[in-house]
Amino acid sequence: MRPLLPALLALGALSGAAKAPAPPRLLSQTGLYAAPGVVAARNLAYAPQYPLWTDGAAKARWIHLPAAIDGRDEGGWVFPVGTKAWKEFAFGGRKVETRLLWKTGSATWVFASYAWNEAQTDAVLVPEGGLPDAAEVAPGLRHAIPSRTDCRDCHGQEQVEVLGFTALQLSPDRDPGALHGEPLRPGLITLKDLVARGLLRGARPDLLTRPPRIAGDPATRAALGYLQANCASCHRADRPIPGLDLDLRPAHALRTALAPGSFPVPGQPESRILSPGHPERSVLLHRMGSRDPIAQMPPLGTVRVDQAAVDHLRRWIADVPFAPSH
Repeated sequence: MRPLLPALLALGALSGAAKAPAPPRLLSQTGLYAAPGVVAARNLAYAPQYPLWTDGAAKARWIHLPAAIDGRDEGGWVFPVGTKAWKEFAFGGRKVETRLLWKTGSATWVFASYAWNEAQTDAVLVPEGGLPDAAEVAPGLRHAIPSRTDCRDCHGQEQVEVLGFTALQLSPDRDPGALHGEPLRPGLITLKDLVARGLLRGARPDLLTRPPRIAGDPATRAALGYLQANCASCHRADRPIPGLDLDLRPAHALRTALAPGSFPVPGQPESRILSPGHPERSVLLHRMGSRDPIAQMPPLGTVRVDQAAVDHLRRWIADVPFAPSH
């Protein structure tokens, strides 16, 4: 039996090697900073053209790419092992949390959230279950730092994505009407910068001359861009939630939204997920405007209604030039 021992030890070593490392205890230990308050030069700042709404938080974002992204699948970039992405959330001018997404193996990602200390000098790793009541975002409403399970629910379980860092989101053809859009300040990278730095390989040759763009009139482009950022991580063909598939083709997105939906609008028996010309019958709009835990959309990450988006979607649905096919 003794000869089996080395084999068993080797098997144990291999098993241990495959296990994802634990995230560092402090944000300052993750590689984001070169010195206190100074982001390391190797980390690239970016701003998606269609930001995710998080109760009005001001956000800053960085990514570290140790090698090139495999861009052959424009809708599903493959990031190199060692990729790290950070997103900082601030309310009322104070940093509240920073989230880390770290690719440690070919199919292994580490999720971590850090809560900033009162002195704003560093942030401490939050328990796996998250941290409720992290900051007040409105009278009587508190921001909760999500659990790692919540993070996986949005970023994906098997095929993890760096949401907000995609060909569409980094397109230099930015939407001037994007809801909550951030200006493309000097130093924020785009597709053009990734290509120039050799950090994107395998992409189609005309990517820069014909970058990704949501088609349609300005109101449609802004509406579908918002839904891309806030809804499409779940509502799309490869992560199916029945009745709604949001992609870059306006006609397709609208057509798939004509189903009745699982939560009809109260008092509206003719309601549909999206009812062109009838905002009052549109389940999508009703759920965006609700913060009932059972009905609200998105179901995670927000305790306040994004009123600017609700208003835009209401006007867009009322005017949308689309009729159901028979």
